[in-house]
Amino acid sequence: MANQEVDKGKRRFLIAATSAAGGVAAVAVAVPFVSSMMPSERAKAAGAPVDADVSKIEPGAMIIVEWRSKPVWIINRSKEMLDLLGNHNDKLSDPMLEVVSQQPDYCNNPARSLKSNLMVLVGICTHLGCSPSPKLQTGGDMGPDWPGGFFCPCHGSKFDLAGRVFKGSPAPINLVVPPHKYISETVVRIGEDGKGAA
Repeated sequence: MANQEVDKGKRRFLIAATSAAGGVAAVAVAVPFVSSMMPSERAKAAGAPVDADVSKIEPGAMIIVEWRSKPVWIINRSKEMLDLLGNHNDKLSDPMLEVVSQQPDYCNNPARSLKSNLMVLVGICTHLGCSPSPKLQTGGDMGPDWPGGFFCPCHGSKFDLAGRVFKGSPAPINLVVPPHKYISETVVRIGEDGKGAA
C-alpha cells in the first residue's frame, strides 16, 4: 500500500516534469518559427515612407527617388508646362481620370497633384512594367506636337506631364500617383496618405 502511494507521487512528479520540459521545448521551437514570419528590417525599410527635398528642383526639371524598390519621379512643372496640360485632352485615353483610379482622391484633379507645379509619379509603365524616359520639353525628337511628358521606348507608350496616357499607346491606363503628403513647404513624404502641409 505504501509502495503504491510512493509510485503515485513519483508518477505525478514525472508527469509534471515532463509537461514542464515539453512546454519549454514548445516555446523554444515556436519563438524562431514566429520570428521568421515577422518582416525583416530590410523588408520594413523597403516599405517605409521616403522623404524628398523638393526645394532644389528647378522649374522644368525632375528628380528620382526610390520607394518600395520603385522609381518615383518628382517633377517641378514650370508655368508653361502647366499651361499645356489642358490643351491635348482629346488625345488622351482618360483625361478626366474616370476609367481607373490611378491616384489618391486628393490628387483627383486636372494636375493630378497636391501642389499644381509638383508632380509625383511612379516611373513604371502601366503596360509591361518598363521605365519610361523623361521627354519633359516640348517638340524635340518626339515631334512638333509633343507637349512634354514621358515615352516608354520598350513598346512606344506615351504619357503627358500629368502621367496621363495618350490614345494609341499599348499602356491601357495612366501612370500611378503614389500616396504622398507634404510634411513641410519643401519636403514631400512618399508612402503616406494625406494632404499634410501645403
